[in-house]
Amino acid sequence: MAFAALLVFMGVTATSCEDEPHKYEIADGVPTIKYVKVTSPESGDSLITGAYMDNLICIVGDNLRSTVELWFNDQKAVLNTSYMTDNTILVAVPGNIPGEVSNMMYFVTASNDTITYPFEVIVPAPSVNSMSCEYAPAGSEATIYGNYFIDDPNVPLSIAFGNVDVTEITDIQMSQVSFIVPQGVEECNVSVTSIYGTTVSSFHYLDTRNILFDWDGSHGGITSGHGWRNGVVQSTNPEGIDGSYIYFGGVSMSGAVGGTWAEDNFSFNYWPEPENGYPELSSMPEFAEMLDRYELSELQIKFEAYVPTSNPWQSSALQMIFSGNDIVTYATGNNGYFSNTDLPRGLWIPWQLTGSYDTGDQWVTVSMNLSEFNRTHEGQACGSALSKDDFTGLTFFVWNGGVEGTDCNPVICIDNIRIVPIN
Repeated sequence: MAFAALLVFMGVTATSCEDEPHKYEIADGVPTIKYVKVTSPESGDSLITGAYMDNLICIVGDNLRSTVELWFNDQKAVLNTSYMTDNTILVAVPGNIPGEVSNMMYFVTASNDTITYPFEVIVPAPSVNSMSCEYAPAGSEATIYGNYFIDDPNVPLSIAFGNVDVTEITDIQMSQVSFIVPQGVEECNVSVTSIYGTTVSSFHYLDTRNILFDWDGSHGGITSGHGWRNGVVQSTNPEGIDGSYIYFGGVSMSGAVGGTWAEDNFSFNYWPEPENGYPELSSMPEFAEMLDRYELSELQIKFEAYVPTSNPWQSSALQMIFSGNDIVTYATGNNGYFSNTDLPRGLWIPWQLTGSYDTGDQWVTVSMNLSEFNRTHEGQACGSALSKDDFTGLTFFVWNGGVEGTDCNPVICIDNIRIVPIN
């Protein structure tokens, strides 16, 4: 991003950042800094006194080629002589958090002279992207993933579920923080506060928005499939995270591309039949409102999943297939659409990179943007795009995916299938 912006900036602002046609040579003397400006062409010559980490800036002055090192607080910047002239330096603000904050830039010359210039490196508030399990029970350990989780000794990092504070944080890293889920919490957003500000999650803890299938009706979701394979619903062995769930397992799966065709054990169909109480998914009030309000690129599917360490998943993809009435209804039931290469679907293959996947005997939250529902059953790019007419029915089927795996006997448990906004 910074390099692309730099190229645009160099092409548009040739008058302020001159080309250096000759071989680069370090200048004698010391630099003089006049001002610092942004690099985006649409911002013109806007002057700045600070910038966020990793942002590209243009330093304007005289004799700037005398600079051999540039520091922001106590963090050294990467200088590229291709973007340094006597009058300008294009440089990215270092992306590491400063250990000691002086709000100064330090220009070091070949003779070790140092020139200072006031400039603030702005550290963002925490980014709060996801939670290991949005249904983690009170008293269990969970992890939030994101960035800029800064635990300053004067302002310690803190987490709150709605208005309930987390009292035990077990581990803090820059991109993740683990903690014990507090007692007495209902559905809410989660906020994380550092010395640099507070960010509230877009995800919900105990998310009950637009639950399509919860397998027990506890959140208004559908309690079973409705098709040739309704799926196996159970609540124990393993213990459910939120009551009943759909259970896939019980037979071995081939590692060959194509995998084992085991619909009875590894699938459920939901084919609408409104006249007998099985509505089109897209007619369910909350889903209909969401489809009307958002573009598909703004939505994601989420669910909780459990894959035990004793039965890891090592072959075939979870195919998630939304189907319109033109594809299948209860009256037109068929399984030919499984291999319809014009029907886009999402493929979840979490074992693909490592060869094996389990959730460590814990429930986890899985998400996939609907924009990623663009594959064929063999994992190829689908020629057709998902549309809002494709949400009357749904099939989950562990099969194929186009990736060679290892013979296995997996167990895959899934609960609380929902469609929610990404942000």
